[in-house]
Amino acid sequence: MSLGLELSNWSYVAMLLFVVVGSWWLEFAFKIKVLRRPRILVTAILPVSVFFLMWDAFAINQKHWTFDSEQILGIFGPLNIPLEEYLFFLIIPMAAVLTLEGVKVVMKKVKR
Repeated sequence: MSLGLELSNWSYVAMLLFVVVGSWWLEFAFKIKVLRRPRILVTAILPVSVFFLMWDAFAINQKHWTFDSEQILGIFGPLNIPLEEYLFFLIIPMAAVLTLEGVKVVMKKVKR
């Protein structure tokens, strides 16, 4: 059974996977244990994500912006927002937290 997806439909997902590969190794390389502290992650990510998802929903509804149907999977969640956009607001902030915590570890080692 074919879903009618072309390789280009995976563009947004590929970008998100690139971010995961590019940042999540920091968790293990520097033993920063960010992913083992879900409460801190939720506290850092949830308020901002909710705000920007509401902004996305408004902008989509007002036709201020759209998502290229050739670059997304075509799976939409609540508020007519593509799955990839929901994943974006989870993965990108996690990558930012991982990067910041990784920099803290490196800076402590450099100062020694």
